[in-house]
Amino acid sequence: MIAYIEGRLAEIWDNTCIIVTSSGLGYEVTLPAHTLQALPAKGERASLYLSLAVREDALELYGFAAFEENRLFETLLTISKVGARTALAVLSTFRPEDLRRVVLEEDPTALTRVPGIGKKNAQHIFLELRYKLKADVGLEPVLSAMPGRAPVFRDTLAALANLGYAEEECAPLVGEILREEPDMDAAGAIRLALRQLGKRSRQ
Repeated sequence: MIAYIEGRLAEIWDNTCIIVTSSGLGYEVTLPAHTLQALPAKGERASLYLSLAVREDALELYGFAAFEENRLFETLLTISKVGARTALAVLSTFRPEDLRRVVLEEDPTALTRVPGIGKKNAQHIFLELRYKLKADVGLEPVLSAMPGRAPVFRDTLAALANLGYAEEECAPLVGEILREEPDMDAAGAIRLALRQLGKRSRQ
């Protein structure tokens, strides 16, 4: 499974780019709008988290600047009648923290801002997302008390999950850390969370 790529940005067109790795292989990757806008200049190095979509007539790679976006893309693909192009359109319209806020604020009509999604489909996607994002315990207090900290919260939680920690265990801890240290960045929050998790394991 191709999950990550790093290499030289060779070409950019429409919502697609080609990244050439050190081995000389070039990969065509389709991107959400804000990731496309944040790409470096041609010839410079770029890195992306990848998701592979298998179609009857093609294999397509979708790329994301943040691991959280990659995971949310995969979550969207598990919703019935949502394909890769629709999932990409959702993430081109909403950042992950904004999409989670839509769910927390019970605002399914916001999804109609996504091109190609009408009121009926918006309600369907919303209902499934609300169920699938239930695991984000601890996110609601962070969003309500400190809306600007949501990206740090999610990046910290994603990093801890990558290290094998359960989200349901880490989310309340990360929320508490960010409430006590409102200016802390994700790197600092990860270090502090790991120290506290280490202490718990030794008790």
